Amino acid sequence: MAMDFDDFLHLDFSGYSSTTTTTTTGDDYACNWNDWSPVVDWEALSGGQDDFHDLIESMMDDSGLNPNARVANIAHEPCNSVSTETSSSSMAVDEETNGEDFKGLRLVHLLMAAAEALTGVNNSRELAQVILIRLKELVSPNDGSNMERLAAYFTDALQGLLEGAGGVHGNNKHYTSNGPHHRDDHHRTDVLAAFQLLQDMSPYVKFGHFTANQAILEAVANDRRVHIVDYDIMEGIQWASLMQALVSRKDGPPAPHLRITALSRGGSGRRSISTVQETGRRLVAFAASIGQPFSFHQCRLDSDETFKASALKLVRGEALIINCMLHLPHFSYRAPDSIASFLSGAKTLNPRLVTVVEEETGPIGDGGFVSRFMDSLHHYSAVYDSLEAGFPMQSRARALVERVFLGPRISGTLARIYRTCGEEEVYSWGNWLGAVGFKPVNISFANHCQAKLLLGLFNDGYRVEELANNRLVLGWKSRRLLSASVWTSSFDSNL
Repeated sequence: MAMDFDDFLHLDFSGYSSTTTTTTTGDDYACNWNDWSPVVDWEALSGGQDDFHDLIESMMDDSGLNPNARVANIAHEPCNSVSTETSSSSMAVDEETNGEDFKGLRLVHLLMAAAEALTGVNNSRELAQVILIRLKELVSPNDGSNMERLAAYFTDALQGLLEGAGGVHGNNKHYTSNGPHHRDDHHRTDVLAAFQLLQDMSPYVKFGHFTANQAILEAVANDRRVHIVDYDIMEGIQWASLMQALVSRKDGPPAPHLRITALSRGGSGRRSISTVQETGRRLVAFAASIGQPFSFHQCRLDSDETFKASALKLVRGEALIINCMLHLPHFSYRAPDSIASFLSGAKTLNPRLVTVVEEETGPIGDGGFVSRFMDSLHHYSAVYDSLEAGFPMQSRARALVERVFLGPRISGTLARIYRTCGEEEVYSWGNWLGAVGFKPVNISFANHCQAKLLLGLFNDGYRVEELANNRLVLGWKSRRLLSASVWTSSFDSNL
């Protein structure tokens, strides 16, 4: 859905007017574009279950928990004890923690059993329904621990698959919704608030934007004209910070003329096109307010999201940049064929730089629905844990982000896995770019330092690692969540 820049401007960013005047600033909006743990031990659960019936019977009964089982390691923040704390209160805390540990393990086993009952060799929809009914009695998306809220969304997603919601779209490989409850189903104010909270609670959005923008700034330091082709511009927040960096450079030539071409999707109808147009209008106004030479264009994809490089308007002398943000928490899903079409077409244009930010996910075990299901559960448990660390006391804030963004993503992820029986190929687009002939561009020391400084603003559970010299990975504890990689055309000699 269209998210109005005016709404963003008074939420977080301050310092500039959104009018089209190029030299004046205003106080209409307070805006500053510059400021803007896994819960279980997954290794212990990697073994398959040949027969779930005995397990289900024990888990349905509250007394059936086995304290000697391989208990999930729920991640807990260290308790800040004081000298007056009594041993009895410590024992009460320990008992509560152990209870949460056992319940977390129980929920994971129930979810795994429901997934197995739904799709396994001896699948039983009746058994799946019984397990899901029990899960709904145990969890709520609005209350409880991370694992309980997470289990509630996975339960709802499995229930949708059981009732046929996962197959509504058949074999449409270009289906882009995040699931039955897409973010567009939520009120605009909820989406705006959730997006702002996501930025405040975590580095997910800024990490990708800042890493890509720093690489772009370094690649075009001496260019007079820059053309960025953006695969999924969304609300265009990324480019406001880039514009400010361009106009504030103290050394080198004046700010170059920046041209952005955003892809719009014909398959999404006029709504997608009007959203891109609105984003463009806001970017034009913002650029004018800070004195950044700027123009905005659209390139419409075919109904099957095929990209035709010939549809782009190129100007001799422009430094061409390809930007591809994929599957961030607030982004819509894009089909692999669509992404491959875009990147393949981009290669024929000999771009100066290609920046790709993507979600780090992958199958575990030997493939299939249950294995992919468990990997998704692992991934989102890390996301939930990191958000709680960001705003530990703000349960309502976390609940909004989970309801608007994460719940629909979980539903959509499981629906896609279910439709393909877990056999859909999982792409690392960074590896894909290398395989088709793009060459890696080293991440600079400044870019790496910037990423570390960004993570320093958040909980110390976040980490950044550099892989293969051209890729920065954002992780939460032991789990990789996002990566940003930088590439160039094999024919380009400027990098």
